[in-house]
Amino acid sequence: MQYQIIGQTVPAVEVTLLRGESMFTQRGGMIWQTEGITMKTNARGGIGKSLARMFTGESIFMSSYTAEADNARIAFGSTVPGTVVPVDVAATPLICQKGAFLCAEQTVDLKAVFTKKLSAGFFGGEGFVLQQITGAGMAFLEIDGDMVEYDLRQGEVMKVDTGNVVAFSPTVQYEIETVKGLGNILLGGEGLFLTRLTGPGRIILQTQNFNDFAGKIIALVPKSN
Repeated sequence: MQYQIIGQTVPAVEVTLLRGESMFTQRGGMIWQTEGITMKTNARGGIGKSLARMFTGESIFMSSYTAEADNARIAFGSTVPGTVVPVDVAATPLICQKGAFLCAEQTVDLKAVFTKKLSAGFFGGEGFVLQQITGAGMAFLEIDGDMVEYDLRQGEVMKVDTGNVVAFSPTVQYEIETVKGLGNILLGGEGLFLTRLTGPGRIILQTQNFNDFAGKIIALVPKSN
């Protein structure tokens, strides 16, 4: 399997497959393909895993695309302006926020995981369920805006607005903390909570939070009387 990231504003990944090679994606992820590719949609991993995926923001059903001829091409596109990021899953297993997964090879496993702390589930903005990507092969994440990466040392802490967390290594501790000071909460414009990521491990952040951006646009839309 070979791939290239194409486009800048709303990018996509175009994959070139040999006969028998296959990719899977969430519903609606495919944007174009050449002849020689078959599609099959099912509840990947069974009903239990599929229902858990629903809570991570992904679709219950996944679509698989398999090449019936060499050099068949298929593209998977991001949904908002941002970045498509390739991940070698065997080298870098990750836990991701809901909606970050775009597509992957069939040898990659995508499953729901529960946050370890109840406070993170209630106040983290991503609910109790995140996504864990394991296995072998390539996976691709979609990121709002630009990607920023850090390798946190043991005990090193990064505090992040929750909507700007994309993914982190399983070794990273994920917690939610309250913004200190009533004035900061009421006037700071950053909300009540921050995500606290403690190393060691890799973290991936995004410079844009599309949900916040969409909320600001909606707030500007004139309301009918």
